[in-house]
Amino acid sequence: MGNTRSGVVSKEILEELKLNTKFTENEIVQWYENFKRQCPTGRISKEEFQAIYSKFFPESDAQTYAQHVFRSFDTNDDGTLDFKEYIIALHMTSTGKTTRKLEWAFSLFDVDKNGYITKSEVKEICTAIFKLIPKDEISHLPEDENTPEKRADKLWKFFEKKDDERVAEGEFIQGVLENDAALRLIQYQPVK
Repeated sequence: MGNTRSGVVSKEILEELKLNTKFTENEIVQWYENFKRQCPTGRISKEEFQAIYSKFFPESDAQTYAQHVFRSFDTNDDGTLDFKEYIIALHMTSTGKTTRKLEWAFSLFDVDKNGYITKSEVKEICTAIFKLIPKDEISHLPEDENTPEKRADKLWKFFEKKDDERVAEGEFIQGVLENDAALRLIQYQPVK
């Protein structure tokens, strides 16, 4: 697949990747140049992929997961990934469902669309979320979550910010991913 002999990614693959990933043309070209340097054959083996993938998760053992990711993206089952398969794998694993949802949640909390969340914006959205909760469920909420203000305060504490500081998107996503209670606080899940 693709123009693996040349030092330039083919226009066809470039256009397809621009359409199907979050990457810009410049990013794709940079990825391609790096890919060609690391994989002059234009293909990456499972072992090479595992080594690269593990770098994204330095604090964990990503080997088994990387094997499954590799398998799922080796669409022609030849035991290697070409550039297109590699970029699609990177895209899919770096923008997985949870992260996509959290990117959306960040935009929801970023009321003024300035790229940051303030405590007052958290309170505003927590108030809106709180309104979704049926009155009979409110009495069952933990004491430190039974008002919009308490809920906002509890959520804000996960970000370890002072009241007048702000949270960037990456901090928001990381903070929520690292704490199930934070994930619960940014949404309402009906009692089953």
